[in-house]
Amino acid sequence: MNILLTGCSRGVGLEICRVLLEQGHTIYGVARSCPQEFKDLQAQYPERLHYKSVDLSDSEHVKDNIFRDFCSNRVQIDGFVNNAAVAYDDIITNVNIDRLKAMYDVNVFAPIMMTKNVLRNMLLHHTKGSIVHISSISVHTGYKGLAMYASSKGALEAFSKDTAREWGSLGIRSNVVVPGFMPTAMSSTLSEEQRAKIYARTSLKKATSIRSVAETVAFLLSDKADSITGQNIHVDNGTI
Repeated sequence: MNILLTGCSRGVGLEICRVLLEQGHTIYGVARSCPQEFKDLQAQYPERLHYKSVDLSDSEHVKDNIFRDFCSNRVQIDGFVNNAAVAYDDIITNVNIDRLKAMYDVNVFAPIMMTKNVLRNMLLHHTKGSIVHISSISVHTGYKGLAMYASSKGALEAFSKDTAREWGSLGIRSNVVVPGFMPTAMSSTLSEEQRAKIYARTSLKKATSIRSVAETVAFLLSDKADSITGQNIHVDNGTI
């Protein structure tokens, strides 16, 4: 399958990339930067891992930046994984409208515009494709300072469910993976005490496995999940 993946070069996106490549898929990866670990993966899969540096905060030009010459309609898109995201953490009384809008450009507006173009590609090729969005447990369990971030991910979950309803009759599926807190760059600013409190709220009392999240994404992209759509799949160690 040909999979379009955003935020492919680090964290959970890199692990999703690795799992899908191991399964034999071809990846069209989009990210702002290309760190050494991703370059090593490119060297390992030079024919199946394609990369383009794109700043998704420019949500108005998604079509030109991604679908014009990188992942054009000449490429049949079988799956789309919307993983790229930025976090704006602060308490609500400190909210800054410019930072809020910048986060929504990456976390909500760019994914919506990308989904628009992915759907058009799938319609052109008569593809029964799969769309997977990466959300956050903060949508479902409150955390101090994450209201703005959680609101963007909650918007994405609602968008996915309605996408599933809108295009399901043509065999196109849309689901959300809801990870718990993972040891990624986005959570690296947390102190050990903060991490311990977060993990204590889970049934398994530990960080969510990045590999487990990636494997779940791969499953939802596959035909093994052909009866699953419009769902939020929690991979969160049983967050309570």
